Amino acid sequence: MKRIEINTEYIALGQFLKLADCISTGGQAKPFLQERTITINGTADNRRGRKLYNGDVVDVEGCGRFEVVRE
Repeated sequence: MKRIEINTEYIALGQFLKLADCISTGGQAKPFLQERTITINGTADNRRGRKLYNGDVVDVEGCGRFEVVRE
């Protein structure tokens, strides 16, 4: 599991995908989320604005499993 460090209280799922190198630009988030299965803490969710907090575990189909860690 890869750790993605943030320095704010939360990060939006669309921004997270960019930090995790699943997409290269923010504009790719919407189509990416429509085509892939994303689970957050075991629950499917593909909302680009979904807030991710410290300790959340995100599984991205075709990209990997990540943990959000606040610095």
